[in-house]
Amino acid sequence: MATTLTDDRSPDRVVDPADNPHHATRWLILAVIALAQLIVVLDATIVNIALPSAQEALAFSNDNRQWIVTGYALAFGSLLLLGGRLSDLIGRRPMFIAGLIGFAAASAVGGAAQNFEVLVGARVAQGVFGALLAPAALSLLTVTFTDAKERARAFAIFGAISGAGGAIGLILGGALTEYLSWRWCLYVNVPLAAIAVVGAIVMLKKQPKAEDAKGIDVPGTVIVVAGLVSFVYGLASAESDGWGSATTLICVIAGLALLALFAVVESRVKDPLLPLHIVWDRTRGASFLVVAFVGIGLFAVFLFLTYYVSLTLGYSPLKTGFSFVPMILGIMATATGSAGLVAKIGPKIPVFVGMLLAAVGMVLFAQLEVDSSYAAHILPGLIITGLGIGLSMAPAFSAATSGVDAEHAGVASASVNTFQQIGGSIGTAVLSAFAATATTDYLAGRSASELNQQLAAVHGYTTVFWWAAGIFLVGAILCGALFRSGPVEVDPDAAPVLAH
Repeated sequence: MATTLTDDRSPDRVVDPADNPHHATRWLILAVIALAQLIVVLDATIVNIALPSAQEALAFSNDNRQWIVTGYALAFGSLLLLGGRLSDLIGRRPMFIAGLIGFAAASAVGGAAQNFEVLVGARVAQGVFGALLAPAALSLLTVTFTDAKERARAFAIFGAISGAGGAIGLILGGALTEYLSWRWCLYVNVPLAAIAVVGAIVMLKKQPKAEDAKGIDVPGTVIVVAGLVSFVYGLASAESDGWGSATTLICVIAGLALLALFAVVESRVKDPLLPLHIVWDRTRGASFLVVAFVGIGLFAVFLFLTYYVSLTLGYSPLKTGFSFVPMILGIMATATGSAGLVAKIGPKIPVFVGMLLAAVGMVLFAQLEVDSSYAAHILPGLIITGLGIGLSMAPAFSAATSGVDAEHAGVASASVNTFQQIGGSIGTAVLSAFAATATTDYLAGRSASELNQQLAAVHGYTTVFWWAAGIFLVGAILCGALFRSGPVEVDPDAAPVLAH
């Protein structure tokens, strides 16, 4: 039985693809959108490898170092829903272009930063403009491709970029740091964004604002931003202050309470920031969970495997980045190669199998030891994990935005990115805390020799990989159960092709 997602608010009309002004250039538009998405995803990891060099140059403490990463995550994750709503109200094209220009400007300021405060401010600004850019990019893709086969192929490419972008960031960050400067990990966004801006101006046609566009839900916006900032800040504080600290507990509890209040407010206001029917739809809800689980598990690979190959095996920044190439190839192979299959059978089986494969990859990483080799012990896990993530991400991105009318395409797209970002933030805090605890427990009663320090660090990494395997397994079972059988059909009444 095929699954058709519909929206009871959608107009009762069918739009001929020939009437879509973007139909003839849809694949070139996909290239521009994919480049924009790559810019946003790159910045989640490209700065990681540059952090030691930046810390040495600007002389900031280890305690402050985490805010270079967390500042971006806080702004990006908390403002995504607002960015999605603005995309629906003002228009996807202007928000897409504004997001690119702002992101490039913030990157230039960060690259030129002469102190810690300016660098953190630039990273926060990157997050703000990324929150405008990401929903506009995905919603543009949503309303440009409505044919089932073409849509599956387009979202497969988009999902491959989203899944592999973090690993590409490690490679690019390693190369730029080793051969140029850590500052180029930020400067590199400027030429990439310039190319995307030119492509957007040339190929994206100006469309009138929707006549039925509503205003901004101010109470909902304030509550959800405060809730997400509090929640993510609390999780970030857990790594340094501990789970039992007052800061961690107060911020996490307050964040969860505010998010619960947000759900109540959204069910009662006339024009909600996030219409709850978007979240409660079974297929879209399962898709949101997929990207959240993948966000949590993917963090374990990118961060702790990076630590392992660089600190334990002694790889250079560039060699560390290139060590992830097999995973990139695996993600791209299954994300793009399975598009036709997903269009025929739907996301249920690919997502279930993909998350199981990712769990197997984590189990292989959990076998690592101090003297493990790349070819025998790391490479197999990278390939299997990459195949699994690609098989999960592409159908989830597609299903998450299927059946949403044009009025809500931006906020539905923002919801996907929000779940992915919050998943990554949870992974950052929880798995880092698990690693720190495992490392400390291993050293208890042992001498602090160099060998024991290395053994303790590897024990912390492998503990995280076991937890990540469990997370992927739970995700496979839960999401596999939630997805309905059969393909997700795009109802032209619910997703008109005309973008504004």
